[in-house]
Amino acid sequence: MKRVVERLVSWIPDLVLFALALLAQGVVMVAMLRSSRSKPRRALLMCCCGISSLAMTAGFVLRSGLVLRMLHGNGPIWARAVLFAWTLLVLCWAVTYLALRLTHRSFPNVRLRGRFQSTRRNFLRAVGSAVYAAPVAALGYGAIIQRRDISLREHEIPIAGLHEDLNGLRLVQITDIHMSAFFSRAELDYAIAMANETRAQIALVTGDLITSTRDPLDSCLEGLKALRADAGVFGCLGNHEIYARAEDYVEQAGARQGLRILRGTNATVRFGNARLNLAGVDYQRMNKPYLEGAGRLIAPDACNVMLSHNPDVFDVAARQGYDLTVSGHTHGGQVRVEILGADLNMARFFTPYVDGIYRKDKSAIFVSRGLGTIGIPARLGAPPEVTLLRLRRA
Repeated sequence: MKRVVERLVSWIPDLVLFALALLAQGVVMVAMLRSSRSKPRRALLMCCCGISSLAMTAGFVLRSGLVLRMLHGNGPIWARAVLFAWTLLVLCWAVTYLALRLTHRSFPNVRLRGRFQSTRRNFLRAVGSAVYAAPVAALGYGAIIQRRDISLREHEIPIAGLHEDLNGLRLVQITDIHMSAFFSRAELDYAIAMANETRAQIALVTGDLITSTRDPLDSCLEGLKALRADAGVFGCLGNHEIYARAEDYVEQAGARQGLRILRGTNATVRFGNARLNLAGVDYQRMNKPYLEGAGRLIAPDACNVMLSHNPDVFDVAARQGYDLTVSGHTHGGQVRVEILGADLNMARFFTPYVDGIYRKDKSAIFVSRGLGTIGIPARLGAPPEVTLLRLRRA
């Protein structure tokens, strides 16, 4: 039952997008039908609307792991991605149409004659075409270019009372790999090589190695075998390990590859006269209290770091006394649009901790954008990353 509830919760973003797209498309269709008196055109509009609705519904149905398991090959996965992208484009086009229509009604008609009227009409058509083409261009850029643009992001994390032997300690993080048809082994190898170049003392892998049971989990774990750090490689599990029913397998197979998964346990690493205590938990579900029993994993006189795939636990981790929480899960929003200073992305609906460093009293959290994608194989405003964190004495 818990798995069913978790799966239903994971559908919420797609369901919201699906419902908004259908609603917006319906509103636009009614407006266009009212403005058209041509029966052939009205019939064509209704036919296109029906086909579009069926396509969006098919994309939503393919979201189900049960449905995907009944199908074979990568065709259904690509179809799901294309249809999901179509749903997003329909929503963007509908909003654009309604905005242009509202703008047109907000200004009185200016009567122009001759070539001025023709020039004005051509200009407005060009502007309208550019506005409608913008979402397609943006999505294409996100899918073809930014999705593959893996970079190293470095941050310093000030920690109050940090022991001098931990000052400057380097932690490299890889998260949200989502190895699949849209994130290859070659891309993972590139990211791991980038991480190894940092010569970090600790390497962290914070969940979501794959997306579903169809994905190459063994290949992902084999690739992670190449990840190097002086004091070891540690990790925690994400929600997609739960969906794939692979929690125990990842823990056991990961150990054989040198990846120690912390599941409600901790590991203390000594650097000189100082200790770094790493605590890790399985994915923390939204419908349950966060970090139950995690307070007992805190080590006195050590720098305590919580590994949690879900960053929404930060408030609890801070209250329990963790100096730093390291998370992923949000993909940095994956598709982010800034309008009038507002950062718009789906992750904002679920947690205030989307991307980067946040602080609460003496505690800090870092949320990485990760490497892979879900839903639409595109990133916009949230490029993939390997992260290097340096601990500094505040």
